[in-house]
Amino acid sequence: MTLSDYVSSLKGRRVTVLGIGVSNRPLIRLLLANGIDVTARDRASREALGDVAGEFESQGCRLILGEGYLEGIEADVIFRSPGIMPTKPELKKAVEAGAVLTSEMEAFFEVCPCPIVAVTGSDGKTTTTTIISEILKADGRKVHVGGNIGTPLLDRAGDMAPEDVCVLELSSFQLMTLKKSPKVAVITNVAPNHLDIHRDMEEYIWAKKNIFQNRPQPEVVVLNADNDITLGFSAEAGRGVRYFTRRGFAENGAYVEDGIIYVAAGGKREAVLAAKEIFIPGDHNVENYLAAFAALYGMASVESMAKTARSFHGVPHRIELVRELRGVRYFNDSIASSPSRTRAGLRSFKEKVILIAGGKDKGVPFDELGRDICEHVKTLVLTGLTADKIEKAVRDAGGDMPIIRKDDFREAVLAASAAAKEGDTVILSPACTSFDRFRNFEERGNYFKEIVNGLE
Repeated sequence: MTLSDYVSSLKGRRVTVLGIGVSNRPLIRLLLANGIDVTARDRASREALGDVAGEFESQGCRLILGEGYLEGIEADVIFRSPGIMPTKPELKKAVEAGAVLTSEMEAFFEVCPCPIVAVTGSDGKTTTTTIISEILKADGRKVHVGGNIGTPLLDRAGDMAPEDVCVLELSSFQLMTLKKSPKVAVITNVAPNHLDIHRDMEEYIWAKKNIFQNRPQPEVVVLNADNDITLGFSAEAGRGVRYFTRRGFAENGAYVEDGIIYVAAGGKREAVLAAKEIFIPGDHNVENYLAAFAALYGMASVESMAKTARSFHGVPHRIELVRELRGVRYFNDSIASSPSRTRAGLRSFKEKVILIAGGKDKGVPFDELGRDICEHVKTLVLTGLTADKIEKAVRDAGGDMPIIRKDDFREAVLAASAAAKEGDTVILSPACTSFDRFRNFEERGNYFKEIVNGLE
């Protein structure tokens, strides 16, 4: 089905779009430009939406805003934003009344004319997605990057060619109602995450598995053999399973042997490069590359894999070196919004670090993080709503390092800087979401960089 065919199928139907954020605005514009009957709903006020409210209304869109924005939905088709769970009672009621519940991403899967490589997981999604796209570009392919990263792609599908490749990062929220599978599906790992939103861990795991459970099944499913949960997906993932591992051998996939990364499939194996040659630091980034190599073996050249690994400098807010001042290195790892992500970041450094952590709770335990902090942190600076919980986890694990508490984020960064001496490393790796103070992790990371770059 082409994009034009899809849009035409919506004519004469009542369409409701839930969420008027960045991801849905191109969708709303596309629908309005094609004469579709559109109602857009959002919790935000008219003032918060700004000029876009007037823009949409001038094109015939009805707006329903404020706290009761989900009440009384009457529609034939409902596009939900990823942050609005399909399990909400208002949506269930609308579906029972005959509405079709979908999303911008699901529609894109229907109309995308080229192969899709999709990446999900608890940690490493964005970096792995970006690595895959960079390898394909190095191989001369035209690549479109989207999903939970980059820009919405639905309105661009008409400009894509069959020989292009789409590389998507997909969150558990996007996957919950996905009805088609990509050509290549990658699951980096699964650990407790977003349990403040998902009903339980079982629902979260089910959502991740939905990346390969639809028809047609993916030609390749890449699983982390070092992660017990993803390894347990093997029996359900079909015949195209490839594994990646730092700790063993993979007959089909990617692995490390004597410090060299190999890719293998169909009885053939090739050396890519030495793991130490990867430009961005950390064992977790070795894993990200292994996942990308396993996904692309046979689709991109080994030379492009090695070239990318040696030259790609990483994605902002992911163990990003901000500056070195008086012998102290400052790293921004604001993306680390879960304990498992912070644990991986701490293990990227040989020396003990000064850690700035804390934020809004996601309902995930901090016990294992507490033990890692004891092993990898010399001074802990806590801020945000979870400061008490993190401190308790550290003390329960036997941690006796200095712990500094600051309510103000700026004061926390300044305190970390004051505690640092020549040769030290300061890292912002919060283990929590940013929503107690910031709109997102990018805003938090950018503020951290602003403070650090202002140090004298």
